[in-house]
Amino acid sequence: MTAAEASVEMLKTDLRFTDGLEKAGPGKSLQRKLLAVIYPVTPIKIYLCFFIISVLIASVIALSIILSAKKTEPIVENLVFAACPKDWIGFGNKCFYFSEDVGNWTFSQTFCASLASNLAQFESQEELNFLKRYKGLSDHWIGLNRESSHHVWRWTDNTEYKALFSIRGDGECAYLNDNGISSARQYTHRKWICSKPNSYFHKCQIMSSS
Repeated sequence: MTAAEASVEMLKTDLRFTDGLEKAGPGKSLQRKLLAVIYPVTPIKIYLCFFIISVLIASVIALSIILSAKKTEPIVENLVFAACPKDWIGFGNKCFYFSEDVGNWTFSQTFCASLASNLAQFESQEELNFLKRYKGLSDHWIGLNRESSHHVWRWTDNTEYKALFSIRGDGECAYLNDNGISSARQYTHRKWICSKPNSYFHKCQIMSSS
């Protein structure tokens, strides 16, 4: 007889025994006692049952959390933000460089051009306030000049200055001081500020709920 056949015969014997108890026994009390003897309940079985129940409950809770998280899963958007090169300071959509050296207006513009930039341009009161705040105590050349006191002011890219802010003095080149914008002869020596649009980009994932 094979092992499988022996197992089947043992199962049939148990069933016949149990059935006989149900028919011949005086009551359910005797059946419970006999079954308890045949199939005793041990502490290990109790602990095992509690463990299985705990695992099932934890699985259900974890599944519920995962499903709820998927419903409110945020949309990941690849947005672009700008970062300025080393020693440059970002403000708005521009990067600014504040020199430590001094030079005349022409030298200053040449230096800025070597860094793929121009002497500083600004387009709002906020930008002007930023430049005044970061320049410190020194005067700095900016990117405005004119041919003479009878000509209009122009930026270094030759676009006309819209006279957003008044420029004091009769000089041909503009610089920034604590009071605002003044002008002087181009050969005087000052520090300078370069500016250029942000062109160093990094992708940043911004999470936004749907």
